[in-house]
Amino acid sequence: MPAVLLATLDTKGTEAAFLRDRLVACGVPCLLVDTGCLGSPTVVPDVTRDEFYSYGPKTLSDLQRAGVRGEAISAAEIAAQRFIETYLANGELLAVAGLGGSAGTTIASAALRALPLGLPKLLVSTLASGQTRPFIRDKDIVLFNPVVDIAGLNRISREVLSSAAEALAGMVRFRRELPRPAPPAERPLLGATMFGVTTPCVQVAREALEQAGFEVLVFHATGAGGQALESLVRDGQLAGVLDLTTTELADDLVGGVLSAGPDRLTAAGAAGIPQVISVGALDMVNFGPFETVPPRFAGRLFHRHNANVTLMRTTPEECRALGEEIGRKAAAARGPVHILFPARGISALDAPGQPFDSPEARIALREGLQATAGKVPVELLDLHINDREFAQAAARILESWLGR
Repeated sequence: MPAVLLATLDTKGTEAAFLRDRLVACGVPCLLVDTGCLGSPTVVPDVTRDEFYSYGPKTLSDLQRAGVRGEAISAAEIAAQRFIETYLANGELLAVAGLGGSAGTTIASAALRALPLGLPKLLVSTLASGQTRPFIRDKDIVLFNPVVDIAGLNRISREVLSSAAEALAGMVRFRRELPRPAPPAERPLLGATMFGVTTPCVQVAREALEQAGFEVLVFHATGAGGQALESLVRDGQLAGVLDLTTTELADDLVGGVLSAGPDRLTAAGAAGIPQVISVGALDMVNFGPFETVPPRFAGRLFHRHNANVTLMRTTPEECRALGEEIGRKAAAARGPVHILFPARGISALDAPGQPFDSPEARIALREGLQATAGKVPVELLDLHINDREFAQAAARILESWLGR
């Protein structure tokens, strides 16, 4: 079985060949795949671009005649995913690596995201020190920052590419030679969502569910965390969801930086698995440093969590809209759903004496839920979300549905 290295060999041929040769020197057989389209390859690949693009929606000759770079990149993304899925289905993959700038990163990351968790995946990208979430999403991809542009071999690029090859070789070697610890006896797998301001709640609920015989995966509700939860549910990995921290919906509605997209809170309902839902941290929208907050939010209530994180309080009108969205999504679920509402506060910042305390906003949020939830129960508890009793109530409901 080989590793696969994806790169546009018209612009990154010399560097890709160096990385391949270093992998081979480290004991990892490697297929170099040419994902380039419009220019001429500068080195000989193991898989030609003609073969590569045969996996995509358009042939190489069609794309070359059109001569549109964006169209070629989009076609290459699809080809990369299908190419890797074919090799994966045939049991022919040790690892997958990619190399490139914006185009190469876009193409290679599509292939890497098609791989299962645990299979070694590495990307040397000039975008590695920037906003990488669109490329990584919910996968365990190792990113290497080349420091200099991938434009020729020099004393910096050789060091970085050698380190990347050695890292990937290490993952491959030790995956083979050192069997991983056996997992504990098979237990139903649950997903739970948590933010810093709902940590006490989720910790108590997690401990209760683990004592009841479940294994609990906790997802940090930073956008990518919510996407990972939804992805695992769609893949059939989870038996139930304790979705107590739905804060990503606020970022999606208002325009914060931690949105998980409009499909958040839909996978469990579509799969028909039990879910307990709450409104954790819907009192806030997330931004970076204060100076990065869009000017349209001037005059709003902010809390500077630290130098890099600024939180903005959601208004009663926004809270009502969020409640209505959660209610609609819960009502559409095919499986059992229970909504728990903490009347005394929905995050550590939404409590008496804290900067986001707002009974008016909580009432609007609850009314929004009740307006659209239909037959789904919206249970009001005279507790704060971080009260131990609230967490225990949530765990009990989910446990009762799953019959442990």
